[in-house]
Amino acid sequence: MNFSATTLDQTRSLLRVRLLNGCGALLEKTRIPRAPVLALDLIETAMRRSGLSDFGRGDFLEALSRLLESCQRESRLNMIGRIALRADLLRTLCSRLFLERDRQLYAGIARQEIREPLFIVGLPRSGTTFLHTLLAADPEHRVPLTWEVMTPSPPTRDNERQRIRRATQSCNCLNWLAPTFRHVHPVGAELPQECVALMTPTFMSDQFDTMYNVPSYRAWFLRQDLLPAYEYHRRFLQHLQFRRNAPRWVLKAPTHMFALPTLLSIYPDALFIQAYRAPLEAMASVSSLITILRRVFSDAVDPFVVCREAIQYWSETLDRFLQERDRLDPRRICDLAYTEIRGQPIAAIRRIYDHFGWSLTREVEQRMRRVLANQPKEQHGFHRYNLSQFGLRAAEEEKAFAAYCERFDLFTQVAGRATEPTEELVLK
Repeated sequence: MNFSATTLDQTRSLLRVRLLNGCGALLEKTRIPRAPVLALDLIETAMRRSGLSDFGRGDFLEALSRLLESCQRESRLNMIGRIALRADLLRTLCSRLFLERDRQLYAGIARQEIREPLFIVGLPRSGTTFLHTLLAADPEHRVPLTWEVMTPSPPTRDNERQRIRRATQSCNCLNWLAPTFRHVHPVGAELPQECVALMTPTFMSDQFDTMYNVPSYRAWFLRQDLLPAYEYHRRFLQHLQFRRNAPRWVLKAPTHMFALPTLLSIYPDALFIQAYRAPLEAMASVSSLITILRRVFSDAVDPFVVCREAIQYWSETLDRFLQERDRLDPRRICDLAYTEIRGQPIAAIRRIYDHFGWSLTREVEQRMRRVLANQPKEQHGFHRYNLSQFGLRAAEEEKAFAAYCERFDLFTQVAGRATEPTEELVLK
């Protein structure tokens, strides 16, 4: 392996995957019209597979229809992409049906109270995943785990090992399709999951925009009132909390910055950590991640377009968030630099606990140190990217983040090539 190459340069699908996608491309050239996948057809299939028909309150037909139309018209999906899209949407619809059934079977779910949840926000690739996993080592904290978000039903410990195995198989499938992706972002059934997955059953979630190039869906999504998505987020948390409770939820998604007032309408006592990092480094890193992931599902992904969209979205989101967060009591939000999170993680943790008045016991600190000790040390476990791969121009792009850079005293990073450790942590 060439360790001087970027992770994006090293990303190449396996031969059998390329052959499958090639067969799909040949079929496309036959000009035999392919019937579009319709939202109502997927809904009927999900009801037939599950034997259920009640999706619960909240209309999602328009969101699902717009997502499907955008994927089929704009995403240029390959064969793997078309298969994955249909399978993922069906799994999401079935999950929503099971969640509603469980809510009717277990009256205690609706009575779950979510008190003072902690939300980790900040630009993507600012150490938020790393921080999320460290905080998850505290038994006082509860995080959504990948396996339980993928298969949340039933809300008990029944079939737990089987559900974990199924989620592990799904994670292994992604690792097989994109062997370098695990160097960019952690993939594991028992690792913490982002909040976007809790909103996915409403089909109003950033998760779809990360996986697929869906400009028309994205434009529609950005105009929506996200209250239904946050209401479902809370219902999902209640479901998970019914299975296993803890004093405090620790949650994470950079996209929460886009809709802070809506989040606070659902969680009025929420606490926040904002991680901050030099914006061009963060934009190059997240553009590398999105490009690698989208190339699993499409053979026509332009990293320049990916980066241009990321800069526009995150610069506007940050400007909005910085104005909104100033209305919060400063005691409710703790700021942490990426360099501190990665360079002195235990000191950063202590600062969080001091800020919020929590007690960091010696036992919990030792748990966190064990998590740190289990990080991959191999050279190939690093994410490498080059700013030039995404058309980044420091002087021009920094203007978009001027208010953010001024707030946190950030300066342009002059180096064109960057390396960062993968954020994968092993929970033991």
